[in-house]
Amino acid sequence: MAGPAEVKYTKIFINNEWRDSVSGKTFPTTNPCTGDVICQVAEGDKADVNIAVKAAQDAFKLNSPWRTMDASDRGRLLGKLADLIERDHEYLAHLETLDNGKPYKDSFNADVALTIKCYRYYAGWSDKIHGKTIPIDGDHFCYTRHEPIGVVGQIIPWNFPLLMQAWKLGPALCCGNVVVMKPAEQTPLTALYVASLAKEAGFPPGVLNVVPGYGPTAGAAISEHMDIAKVAFTGSTEVGHLIMQAAGRSNLKNVTLELGGKSPNIVFADCNLDEAVETAHFALFFNQGQCCCAGSRTFVEESIYDEFVKRSVERAKKRKVGDPLAGDVEQGPQVDQEQFSKIMDLIESGKKDGAKLECGGDRHGDKGFFIQPTVFSGVTDEMRIAKEEIFGPVQQIMKFKTIEEVIERANRTIYGLAAAVHTTDINKAIQLAHAVRAGTVWVNTYDVFSCMAPFGGYQMSGSGRELGEYGLQQYSEVKSVIIKTPTKNS
Repeated sequence: MAGPAEVKYTKIFINNEWRDSVSGKTFPTTNPCTGDVICQVAEGDKADVNIAVKAAQDAFKLNSPWRTMDASDRGRLLGKLADLIERDHEYLAHLETLDNGKPYKDSFNADVALTIKCYRYYAGWSDKIHGKTIPIDGDHFCYTRHEPIGVVGQIIPWNFPLLMQAWKLGPALCCGNVVVMKPAEQTPLTALYVASLAKEAGFPPGVLNVVPGYGPTAGAAISEHMDIAKVAFTGSTEVGHLIMQAAGRSNLKNVTLELGGKSPNIVFADCNLDEAVETAHFALFFNQGQCCCAGSRTFVEESIYDEFVKRSVERAKKRKVGDPLAGDVEQGPQVDQEQFSKIMDLIESGKKDGAKLECGGDRHGDKGFFIQPTVFSGVTDEMRIAKEEIFGPVQQIMKFKTIEEVIERANRTIYGLAAAVHTTDINKAIQLAHAVRAGTVWVNTYDVFSCMAPFGGYQMSGSGRELGEYGLQQYSEVKSVIIKTPTKNS
């Protein structure tokens, strides 16, 4: 396998051009495996966001190339972008692993592959978005148009940079919007490279603009901007609050949020135990535990609890942690020192609160941000590790007795992003799937994603839905047009 990818783009992308930040500032992006700086990236802030918004507004003007483009040609451009990502599949997987730390095999087989599928899916939707004719009373002809919202601000996270960029750009561009995007400051490199591919694909200047920078400066400027009509954000619930507040202070912009979670993963005694143990392990530890929908509250029926804990510990101890470019490695480092420290603090809280540390609980190695796969048993609902989103390789296993009890406890949370149930009883599966307050419920599986199926949360896990046909609704306005006619015939 080839070594780390060469970094090709580090500047701000506006109007299909690369430019330094107005301030001239840069910020470092680091390799999570070592903590060493990979490169310096242009640090955008409010002044750069203003320039990007102006470029987007120009691209969205009436009679512009983008506004007059056939819908089928928008789809052709999205398809071309997917083709270019596929052409550079290996390079992008290496770049993602370098900047984020996830295993290369996951970057290649999951992140990049699903990114390509997402763009192709929305390429197919471009010329299938249309309104209706409505038989209103009187001598009138009524029809609806689904029009693009306009300038859209998009702020993406660091845990799945390429894929979250696709989840945002795919439907937004499919519907004819123009975009100002801020990638996470921890992982800006693949977002900038995709911007170069969008230019190569033929998107007109100003349609896609990428401004790397920090949340309190560039992110806040997007959220508060009076000329941005919508903001879409994936990240923490804490920042989601700030974005909603900024939208309220400014122009009451349309807001879509995909936020945190503390998802229940419910295991009944009648399950296939080997499959349930492996699925629960994957549900928590995939992507170093850095998943908003991680199965981070593992509820296990009392009669199989001890055996489930035993097998889960055995599996966690076998998990290979190390160099993410190595083919046999399952787990790389956490993304940065801040996340590393937060996870270690929560591990310590689990010990202090009386949970039993079954394995792990410490740093792995002596450099980088690696954490040992960690399993706690004897976890109770009031502990911090049972309530707070850890976002790391820390499994909490809890005990329950009855189906009524576990439903009530599963719903005793501020979140509602995802859930899962493991059982061979279809009646239990359906009862749980309908009773748990979550945007996605998996049965005898976990983390199954498709660009065709909507994803989003209840309560403080967010608002709106991404992906599928439902995702298009977040990026268009419905206009009624009513025309007086001389007469009406059925």
